[in-house]
Amino acid sequence: MNLDALNSLPPVSDMMRDAGLEPKKSFGQNFLFDLNLTGRIARSVPDIQKIAVIEVGPGPGGLTRSLLTAGAKRLIAIEKDKTTKPILDKIADVSDGRLTVIYDDALKVDFAALGIKEYAICSNLPYNVGTELLTSWLTRIAKGEQIKSMTLMFQREVAQRIVAKRGNEQYGRLSVLVSLIADAKILFDVSNTAFVPRPKVQSAVVSIIPNADKIKCIENIDKIEIITAKLFGQRRKMVRGIIPNVDWEKYGLTGTERAEQISPETFAQLARNLL
Repeated sequence: MNLDALNSLPPVSDMMRDAGLEPKKSFGQNFLFDLNLTGRIARSVPDIQKIAVIEVGPGPGGLTRSLLTAGAKRLIAIEKDKTTKPILDKIADVSDGRLTVIYDDALKVDFAALGIKEYAICSNLPYNVGTELLTSWLTRIAKGEQIKSMTLMFQREVAQRIVAKRGNEQYGRLSVLVSLIADAKILFDVSNTAFVPRPKVQSAVVSIIPNADKIKCIENIDKIEIITAKLFGQRRKMVRGIIPNVDWEKYGLTGTERAEQISPETFAQLARNLL
């Protein structure tokens, strides 16, 4: 691993300037220049030296460089913005062949077709598609895809929803899906001053580790997505007013509960029996 070559690259901000690259609002881009911070994120990836890593939205490559420095066995970066190519090409040139860049929309890429049996995901996710990407990855995990870990940057509000428990005002669809499939925790907060341009919101890095025992109990993730959408879509209404003619006592409920009062396990039961 040629760390000297990686470390000899110019600062991220200089590489952006030299490439004439500006963050694009249409892609939800907020770039990280601080390699100490990106290094902390990269080192949070479990077993990074033993597994392939997929990064979505590398932009000018700050986190990309840190993932390589941390020893990622293989790194596949998926970038929608082709104007980043001059920068990412320079990083690839000193990556000892470990970095592959795919210029495509991550929502359309079939990760299973990338030729890796198991992998981790690490990304400073674009704000505008972060939750959609996470939901798609959770669905893939529930259906057997071998995503071993996800180390992801979100808006702090989204991070709180991911780890929220029943009864918490942040508890919602995302909380239920994550809880039924994985173990999640917030690793650390990231100030908005770390980004260029500076967003109005704070961010946080979240660790999501799929749990095989939980996944065994998932019969149909698509049904769970439907039932959570239905009940959380009218979260201020009692569940009996949303889905009538149900023997709620069968599920340990009265029917007067609202979605935020129902456990992930009960959502799974409802999905199994009502859909």
